[in-house]
Amino acid sequence: MSLRGEVCVVTGAGGFLGKRLVRLLLEEEKLAEIRLLDKHVQPQLLQSLEDCRGETTLSVCEGDIRDADFLRKSCRGASIVFHVASIIDVNDSVEYREIYGVNVKGTQLLLEACVQENVVSFIYTSTIEVMGPNSKGDPIFNGSEDMEYSSALKFAYSRTKQEAEQRTLEAHGEMLHNGGRMATCALRPMYIYGEGCRFLLGHMCDGIKNKNVLYRMSKPEAKVNPVYVGNVATAHLQAARSLKDPQKRNAIGGKFYFISDDTPHMSYSDFNYVVMSPLGFNIQEKLMFPLCLLYLVCFLMEMLCLMVRPVVRIVPPLNRQLVTMLNTPFSFSYLKAKDDLGYSPRFTWEEARQRTVEWLASELPRERERIRAK
Repeated sequence: MSLRGEVCVVTGAGGFLGKRLVRLLLEEEKLAEIRLLDKHVQPQLLQSLEDCRGETTLSVCEGDIRDADFLRKSCRGASIVFHVASIIDVNDSVEYREIYGVNVKGTQLLLEACVQENVVSFIYTSTIEVMGPNSKGDPIFNGSEDMEYSSALKFAYSRTKQEAEQRTLEAHGEMLHNGGRMATCALRPMYIYGEGCRFLLGHMCDGIKNKNVLYRMSKPEAKVNPVYVGNVATAHLQAARSLKDPQKRNAIGGKFYFISDDTPHMSYSDFNYVVMSPLGFNIQEKLMFPLCLLYLVCFLMEMLCLMVRPVVRIVPPLNRQLVTMLNTPFSFSYLKAKDDLGYSPRFTWEEARQRTVEWLASELPRERERIRAK
């Protein structure tokens, strides 16, 4: 089902995934207009898209996701919204009011704007972290959408993304002002890697500071299945096409889908090594500390930060929930997305790895110089 002639809004269009999605839409579809919604959109982004823009109008919508009037104006006349924007925070470094305001209230305001402006399709970018892992570190191997898993989410990021996802799915079938119905779905990608991934860049910088030796923060047996950013963008496009298809719309509306690809299952630390070893990096053989000691140190740091919080806000560099996430086997299958959305990874593991390594290689001299200058 083609999106030809449609007008779509991409929130977070200046971010890691948003930029990739906009380019894919331009390459694959002949849309009438794509609206790039973000706090700030770099002029270089628009320039970089000229080679594939064709006849599609690219409009910049700069503003705050918490501004209802701004959202209504941005959605006016659109038929599809890809809601990619959110605050990502795995260290609980962002004030809860701020992350809730953007991730939950912003999503709710955007849903309301879509109803008021008669947007018929809404695709929400969720995260695997709405599933967990739980504080006990119960593993999941090739999990599916219909499995049950008990988890009291600790991260504010995970909790706010879960609530925003729930509000999105509950909005499926809501009546629009023109009498039509809105269809919604949510995508839960695994840890997303690829060109522009700031987490990979951060790990590489830590390795540079440690004499080209990457820190091992996860056990080799704690296998996860990261997903390449180009394949996540493909899943979003397939979701939009499926929501437009009258035969699929009601079947997938109100549902969530795990998005992974054929990246080999491995621990987070071993994944870092696989994409950075071609650049001359090694990795520590063992964890920096035994897990039990690491949990104790994190607990003491958390308690100390809590005690001084009335005076000053200090964020520990590591916390118990992050240690659990890094050391819990947690992988999911994309078979349901394949069956329902027609999703299949566009990029093989070999292609994804090569592109990621080449990007890291291009960033390496700049990062070495930056670190040396400090």
